[in-house]
Amino acid sequence: MIGLAGAVLGRVYAGPLLTWLVLGAAVGSVLVSVAARRLPSWLVAPVSVLAMVGWTAWSLRLTATRAELPGGLAEVTADAAANGIPRLLTAMIPVEPTPDTVLVPLVAAWLAGLAGAEVAMRAGRVLLGYLPPVLLYAAALYVVGPNADPAIGPTLALAAVAVLGLAVPARGAAGTDAAAGLAPAVRAAVRARLAAASAAGLAVVLGLVALLAPLVAGQVDGRPVDPRRYVEPPQVETLDENPLIRISGWALNPGQQLLDVRTQRAGPPDSAPAPDPGPDAAERPVPIRLAVLSDYDGVTWRVGATYRNAGRILPGTAPAPDSTVETVRQEITVAGLSGRLLPAVATPRQVTGARVAYDSTTGTLIRPEGLTPGLRYSVTSALETPDANLLATADVPAGEEVARVLRVADGVPDPLRRLAAQLAESNGAPYARAAAVEQFLAEHYRLVADAPSGHAYPNLNFFLFGPRNAGGQRGTSEQFAAAFAVLGRLTGLPTRVVVGFRAAGDGPVRAGDAYAWPEVLFEGLGWVPFDPLPRPDEEPRPVEEDFRPTPEDPPPSEVPEPTVEPTASPEPVAAPGGPADAGPSTALLVGGGTGGMLLLVVAALLTLLVMRRSLTRGRLERGDPGQRIAGAWREVTDALRLAGHPVGGDLSASEVAARAHAALPCEADVEELAGLLNRTAFAPGTASAEQAARAVVTAGDYVAALRAARPWWRRLLWSVRPGPLRWPR
Repeated sequence: MIGLAGAVLGRVYAGPLLTWLVLGAAVGSVLVSVAARRLPSWLVAPVSVLAMVGWTAWSLRLTATRAELPGGLAEVTADAAANGIPRLLTAMIPVEPTPDTVLVPLVAAWLAGLAGAEVAMRAGRVLLGYLPPVLLYAAALYVVGPNADPAIGPTLALAAVAVLGLAVPARGAAGTDAAAGLAPAVRAAVRARLAAASAAGLAVVLGLVALLAPLVAGQVDGRPVDPRRYVEPPQVETLDENPLIRISGWALNPGQQLLDVRTQRAGPPDSAPAPDPGPDAAERPVPIRLAVLSDYDGVTWRVGATYRNAGRILPGTAPAPDSTVETVRQEITVAGLSGRLLPAVATPRQVTGARVAYDSTTGTLIRPEGLTPGLRYSVTSALETPDANLLATADVPAGEEVARVLRVADGVPDPLRRLAAQLAESNGAPYARAAAVEQFLAEHYRLVADAPSGHAYPNLNFFLFGPRNAGGQRGTSEQFAAAFAVLGRLTGLPTRVVVGFRAAGDGPVRAGDAYAWPEVLFEGLGWVPFDPLPRPDEEPRPVEEDFRPTPEDPPPSEVPEPTVEPTASPEPVAAPGGPADAGPSTALLVGGGTGGMLLLVVAALLTLLVMRRSLTRGRLERGDPGQRIAGAWREVTDALRLAGHPVGGDLSASEVAARAHAALPCEADVEELAGLLNRTAFAPGTASAEQAARAVVTAGDYVAALRAARPWWRRLLWSVRPGPLRWPR
């Protein structure tokens, strides 16, 4: 039964090694219990644990040798003991048998064998002895989850083995009678009790079957839960989440050595017909990728990858049918490069010398422990080169699968949209549009090393259309690649940005070799890189020669508007009065004074109401989207103060949103409003009208809910309290 648990778990491992190791642990644990059955029970466990240590140590050495892991047995064992469970649940499938992915299954199998054999043989409780291996089998099914086919055969085999184990001892005791030798009356009573107990047990079993059978049958076609979703996979550092911003720093210190590379290249097999990869393909340097950035929110390009612990052999994907696949093997030594991202030529297939985590979507690697100077590793990659003759007629994919690399964040400046429309107007084919964007950037902009970092919408707008004498129309490869990717998405092209290094042969890779380039996804060809950087010997043309953005607002008219002279108001005419000596009575004076006071109070309240309404309308309806979002936020903070929950100016927007939710949990998403406020503060001009409208609705809903929760007399005074008119804004 323990061996079947190993076979079930081994379905998500690469090769049968894990299954054989678990089977060896099962056999070893049971044999130790059988051999030591005449020893005292307290002595069996230490003997079995010593045997388990020996088997585990041999297994760890075997898997470490096969995986070519550096370090001694003690170091490998300590690392596996500390990280065995999280690495097992975050490992990429198929899981390579390494010390950290086999330690937990081996120990669990040995302990299950020890417990089951002791209970079954010493206590004679065979059914109770089945509990440890059954729990191990259930744990194996849970760990596998939806990552393998249903284990129908092994489950039926487990049930058959369990029935056989129950039948064997029963056959040996079939000729004995528990009531033999007793007096007839006692024998009859014993047999009656045995029959009653058997009938009660049968009734309980049938009841459980009737109760649980529908639940079990309903789960037959259900998808098992994947325990990997509860474990956080290896993450990149904040510095690695957007390595695009590091290019400016590297450009200012180009002599810093980051890597040392030794490269061996091998072309496709002689028997395979090689499509044309384009001119001078063999002479082009091999770019080393550091990160692939697919997510853009209008402010920052991010990696957004999900890394899984992987072994030496990385899962491969079928290459594009019309491409040349070249095997590239590199030996890389880390010098000054920091972070966790591990450089490698696309697409890595085998890594030795370093424990890695791999993202199959982007084909990038990280070292969870981080890079250290002197780290040396080898990478074997499959470098794909598409057939250049097919690019002109190739199409681009669409749909949910590529929505991530087609998404354009809100807040695109109008000049960018007009430029993208102009470039796509006369270029219908996808490759023609990509080539037009590439040519426009290469012909009109200057590559410099001292340009400031930044690729948010305002930065790209200034890079593309800013005046040259003020620093516009010049940038590093960061701005060129980001501008290409955004313009490409605006024209319907799935794009992403790649950060890496130029490696011209063997030798050091320095900071000056770092650059970014865009890639476009074509059907049947995969991701194709583009080079929008200007040629060194060409002088960029002014942008105005090919594109001049139209002004957003028309110039004011020079014809003066006619003015209307105010007319003099007519003199008031005195109303006829009564006799001069007829003075008002006392009652009239008291009533007039009281009424006048009431009129003054009502007028003051109406004035406060009108001023408060005017303040709210000014905040929520006037100004650009960013000002309206800020006004909606001030409405929320004023409402909190009116409700007796003031927030200090030292709190961040997220902290204020948390306090607002604690003061009144409701459906209004104050956290989203806080995020929009942060965006307008750190990236002015990027908010859209839709976001401003959503912020106004959110603020209105929250203020209304907060007011409705007050006592009735506070609700009456809510709109006329003068506090918001004098509170600092």
